[in-house]
Amino acid sequence: MSMSISYEHGGRQNQKQRTRQALVTAARELLAKGATPTVEAAAAKASISRATAYRYFPNQHSLLVSAHPEVDVTSLLDADAPVEAEARLDALVDHAAALLFSAEATYRTMLRLALEAEPAARGELVLRKGLRLRWIEEALEPVRHQLSSDDFRRLVQAIAVTIWIEAIIVLVDLAGMSRPEAVDVIRWSTRALLRSALADRPEGPRRMRTRAGAWARQAPPRA
Repeated sequence: MSMSISYEHGGRQNQKQRTRQALVTAARELLAKGATPTVEAAAAKASISRATAYRYFPNQHSLLVSAHPEVDVTSLLDADAPVEAEARLDALVDHAAALLFSAEATYRTMLRLALEAEPAARGELVLRKGLRLRWIEEALEPVRHQLSSDDFRRLVQAIAVTIWIEAIIVLVDLAGMSRPEAVDVIRWSTRALLRSALADRPEGPRRMRTRAGAWARQAPPRA
């Protein structure tokens, strides 16, 4: 068990939680300004002694992991999320965009830090150990049984490329789009990937989109 965990699970739990949260909040505020927060800088901003701060975060890496904006976000879908996969993807894109734009400067800084970090640390700083992938898997759950495990995994991975800060940087910074335009492109991309994955299934009746916009069954060709 690490020093930070053992210290935080000692006595005076409420006070220690407040202290830890103050350090995390300070680190996030520094990230939002484009700075790279150190334990010392977060301690100074939170008016906490450096010695105390190091009891919670023994190094900069542990602080940055805890300061990641979506550290506690286990789902991007509401309890009343749609049933159909395409509608769920739309909801996922909308919630991801809202999350990104609420702390865009922080996400840009975290991406930069992740690219500068040692390879072994990049996953924790950017992906939060696969949170993005789990969000997408949840959205696609209605079609999981329609795809092979390999195809489902590939679809999840393909969509993961399109929905996060990397896509915003490409569409906004390089393509010159507005943020709403970028979200529209991301939404179109995720739908296209889903439809392509379903259309490419090697067996079983395929589905086609009618002019009215509804999904309809397409009978398999006759022998």
